Order: sequence, then C-alpha cells, then structure tokens
Amino acid sequence: MTPNPRQSELLDAVRAQGAQSVEALAERFGVTLQTVRRDVKLLAEAGLLARFHGGVRVPTSTTENIAYRQREALNAEGKQRIAKAIAAQVPDGSSLLINLGTTTEAVARELLQHKGLRVITNNLNVAAILADNPECEVIVTGGVVRHRDRGIVGEAAVEFIRQFKVDIGIIGISGIEADGTLRDYDYREVQVARAIIEQSRQTWLATDHGKFNRPAMVEVAHIAQIDVLFTDAAPPAPFPGLLVDAGVQLEVSA
Repeated sequence: MTPNPRQSELLDAVRAQGAQSVEALAERFGVTLQTVRRDVKLLAEAGLLARFHGGVRVPTSTTENIAYRQREALNAEGKQRIAKAIAAQVPDGSSLLINLGTTTEAVARELLQHKGLRVITNNLNVAAILADNPECEVIVTGGVVRHRDRGIVGEAAVEFIRQFKVDIGIIGISGIEADGTLRDYDYREVQVARAIIEQSRQTWLATDHGKFNRPAMVEVAHIAQIDVLFTDAAPPAPFPGLLVDAGVQLEVSA
C-alpha cells in the first residue's frame, strides 16, 4: 500500500513517540475511532505497524525486513526528494558504488541524464535502470541473487568490490539506532555494504526519516563512517547531536 497523508502522519507519530492507543490517535488527528482502526488495520496488514489490544506500535522484529514491494511504495515521495538531492551533487565523470535498497534505486533513476559515470553495483534493479543511460558504464558484481529484491550478496560480491576504489559510495540502510549504529537484516548484505564503505573515498547515506530509531539485527557501521547523510525530514533527537559530533554533513530534502 501507499499510505495517504493522514496514515503517513500516524506512522510518524508512532515511530517518534512509541506505542499509542487508538483513542489517543483519534484525538490527535481529529477523526473517529473507526477511522483510526481502519488506518491501523491497513498499515498492520502492510507490515508497517503492529497492533495490540487497544493500540498500535512499531513492528519490533530485528531479524526480518518488510517485503520489497511494501518498501518500494513506502514514502516514495520522500525517497524521490532524497534521490534528486543526491543526483544534484554527483558530478559527471564520477565513479560510484551503489548498494541495495529502494532509495538507492530511486537515486539510479535520477542519474539517467548524467554523463561519464562508471557505476559498480550489487543491485540488479539499479543496473537495469542505469543500463538505459548510454553515458553510464554499469558493472555488476558476482554472487548470489536474492529473488525477493534482485540483490546480489555473498563473499563473491565482497571480493569483487574490493578490486575498486571509487569517488562516492551511495548506500541505503534498514535502520539507524540511537547509539549511531547503522543496521540491516541480512549478514551477507551487510558484508557488501561494509566493503562499499571501505572502497569509497566518500560515503553518502541515503535514508528516509522512517529509518531513524528503527532496530535491525546486524551492525553495518557507525554514523561516524559516513560523510554525508541525505534524508527527507529533520532527524529526531538524539541524531542531530550525533551527526554534529561525528562531523557528518546533513542534507534534508524537505
């Protein structure tokens, strides 16, 4: 599903403030209990919220991401704004490493008019998008293809990436926790992301606001290893302070 504006605000409220009662949400948004229950039911069926008796919370699984098609639709407008901001700062003639994720795929679509790019990726969706740009050379890693999102993972992908040193690594992430750790779900995917960070002269993180305070099982890196963070809304506390302390440039595409 693609949440409507009220449902998106409801999601943001639960993510920012934790578990909420149906009554509190109805009062906050000035709607009936029936309307909130309907919104909650749709969001829960999409895997974006978890219901409990009388209320709703953020799903707490640290072991499994929501489905690719659900992620693709979630906050699509915000991801597009992030992608445009990143593309505006990518110079023609750059070498790039791009990893998995619906936000990095949005970035690829915004790079279709760039010239002289050389892109190494473990994301077959990114490769297919950029193959339509005759001014872009696309190099795809080896490895195991995940059927659910056409991502390439595993040691072969890691070893392939280690052959390169690129200008910019553009990575997505599943969650950023309050201690500044960047986290994801699949250990094999994490290995590739770590290799991209190591082999990039600059690392740019592309993440929508829903990833802040979202738990996931495997640590990728610390925010201090990122040079620029692109997002679609101002991060909640304590992230602004963490970014300043780590010397990370924040780009908000509101």
